[in-house]
Amino acid sequence: MAKRTEKPIKTSVKSGNFRSTKSGAGMTAKGVAAVNRKTGGNLRTAVTGKVKAGSKSAKRRKSYCARSGGQMKKFPKAAKNPNSRLRQARKRWKC
Repeated sequence: MAKRTEKPIKTSVKSGNFRSTKSGAGMTAKGVAAVNRKTGGNLRTAVTGKVKAGSKSAKRRKSYCARSGGQMKKFPKAAKNPNSRLRQARKRWKC
């Protein structure tokens, strides 16, 4: 089975596509729109508000929290640092 390789999407921090660590890390709406235009994808911004249990948004949050929990295990140095992008993004998503 051939391994599928994809080119990384080049986005610039200076262009406003990513939030600063202090403002919760992750991508901005502008950044998500840029990636979706470029790839034809369906990325969405973070689920940050109050959501109804069992809704699509709640399921997205649960899924993100589970995936990012795996990143915490994979990168223990980032998991220990409260100012890391990983920890700040999890805080923003309310994980």
